[in-house]
Amino acid sequence: MDITNTIAANVKAMREQKKLTLDIAAEVTGVSRSMLAQIEKGDVNPTISVLWKIANGYKVSFTALVEQKKSGVDHIKGADIPPLTEDDGRYRIYPTFSFDEQKLFEVYRVEIDPRGALTAQPHMKGAEEFITVFSGTAEITVDENIYRLKAGDSIRFYADVPHGYRNAGLSPVQMTMMIYYNK
Repeated sequence: MDITNTIAANVKAMREQKKLTLDIAAEVTGVSRSMLAQIEKGDVNPTISVLWKIANGYKVSFTALVEQKKSGVDHIKGADIPPLTEDDGRYRIYPTFSFDEQKLFEVYRVEIDPRGALTAQPHMKGAEEFITVFSGTAEITVDENIYRLKAGDSIRFYADVPHGYRNAGLSPVQMTMMIYYNK
């Protein structure tokens, strides 16, 4: 199953599980009814920003919308994970470990090309992000404060405020991001 069909099935299943009409889903997510219908049909591949709006509106994790259900041991090959993109493809996020109700976190691999950036919507109340940069120089903005991270640097912050990520150098940024959803 490709990522567009996975997202379509998950978005529709989440909406139906919450017993929301498309009109009410549009109200709680801030995503138009027609866009939600197109996503549920698999007619469009939504941007990261649109998926975050849906996740926040439905009060579910981001990966609940993008990952297929798995069990047992997960051996994930990087080449098998299609990226979700933003900023004309300069910001790419690869969902590696999806949210689990028992563990309350999800993990991503992130690549940001020079001049690439993403402004993120605030996550659910109490959510925290843990980021480690492996190469390049990233600027992480948290509620208007800017933190410059180089290879080997890490940051933890509450992500229920406006925040963003930007490549602040001339070479690609490679980093991991873990989002923890506090109960």
